[in-house]
Amino acid sequence: MSFFKIFILVLSFIFSSILIAEDLGPQDLVHKTADDVLLVLKTNQEIQADKQKIYQLAEEKILPNFDLERISRLVLGKTWRSIDENQKQKFQAEFKTMLLRTYAVALGKYKDQEIEFKPFRMEPDDKQATVKTQIIQNGAQPISVDYTLAKTDNSWKVFDIVIEGVSLVTNYRSQFAGEIKNNGIDSLISKLSEKNNKGD
Repeated sequence: MSFFKIFILVLSFIFSSILIAEDLGPQDLVHKTADDVLLVLKTNQEIQADKQKIYQLAEEKILPNFDLERISRLVLGKTWRSIDENQKQKFQAEFKTMLLRTYAVALGKYKDQEIEFKPFRMEPDDKQATVKTQIIQNGAQPISVDYTLAKTDNSWKVFDIVIEGVSLVTNYRSQFAGEIKNNGIDSLISKLSEKNNKGD
């Protein structure tokens, strides 16, 4: 199975209804999120066939819980430091739209998978944590998924997902690096915009 297909599978039931709360640690947050979204998808299956509702769900419930600026910095690497504020804003806008479309597709592909949580360790003063899980699916090997979160103000936000050892950040960085090297950041932004505009 390709990384993208696994990525879609993973996103089909994560981070769709995180509630920002000071008293929820990273594992509790991921656990509650998984429980909430599985309940929604199991009891409201018609939502998966309604593009408008699935996009709305993704935009309202998923994206606010990711640190998009940090992800953008990590994805662009040293390029981030060399581009101006306008380019940063344009990249983040197109990258956000791309992620939104990916998450919306993912939510429409949920098929009764379950999440198993691994033992979690974190010191009280830690500002970063990794929640390790496995996706359990009938007739196939479990898929290892690690969520990396950082504490921002009084809440935890996700800035990377590692699927079977492959980082979301690293995956996108490698996808974008060649275009940036050969044609520059403006070309990458333009191509992301074209791809985003192809959807319904």
